[in-house]
Amino acid sequence: MYIIPAIDILDGKVVRLREGDYNQKTEYDVSIEEMIERYHSNGTDFIHIIDLNGAKGDFTNQKALFDIIKKTEMRVQYGGGIRTIDQVNHLLDSGIHRVIVGTQAISNPDFLPELSKAFAKKDDYANRIVIAIDVLDEVIKYSGWMESSPIKLMDYVDKCLALGFFRFLCTDISKDGKLEGAAIDLYKKLLDHSPMIKLIASGGVSAMEDVYELAKYPIRSVVVGKAIYENRISIEEIKEWNLKMLSSL
Repeated sequence: MYIIPAIDILDGKVVRLREGDYNQKTEYDVSIEEMIERYHSNGTDFIHIIDLNGAKGDFTNQKALFDIIKKTEMRVQYGGGIRTIDQVNHLLDSGIHRVIVGTQAISNPDFLPELSKAFAKKDDYANRIVIAIDVLDEVIKYSGWMESSPIKLMDYVDKCLALGFFRFLCTDISKDGKLEGAAIDLYKKLLDHSPMIKLIASGGVSAMEDVYELAKYPIRSVVVGKAIYENRISIEEIKEWNLKMLSSL
């Protein structure tokens, strides 16, 4: 299980939200470029970048953010405001390692079938598309976590699998940004239901002890954000852990 450090962007600033609430944000005195360079210079080659403006339909960050991402040699898992298949195609062709789709996949019932059809013959593209499932009390939330979906969680996972998508980013909103531990029970339910999924955990990680606990289960990777910015997990610890995981393959 790999640790993927996170950079969340709101109004051009590096932030973390608490429980997905845009009114409960913590801003950090560091630029996007500085944070990317800090990870890169410490031997981290994979980052998770979310455009929080884009997640709620405000695309004012996007061009500047894309320009920054294009300059980095790091592998980027990117999400926030992905609304069209052309956009997914463009991002993947431009070198984004993984594209996260969330709101459009929930709100537009035709989006995932069309995405599946568009990429059916492209090598490894299904592995580079991540389905976001943001959950509060097992209800899927979307549009910056402001809207609720009537689709049941496991039914949605089954739908995605049937269309060929198998990599999921699952965030327990009740845990996000609170540094109170990860949503082990939720991840166990998902893996018990669908053992074949490639699960990326997100939310609540407060220390390396939470990483050790998550690693007991077949979770592929975990996104860590606030614990890094609050100096509870160091970039050096992330590098050491990921090197250990690589050497154990």
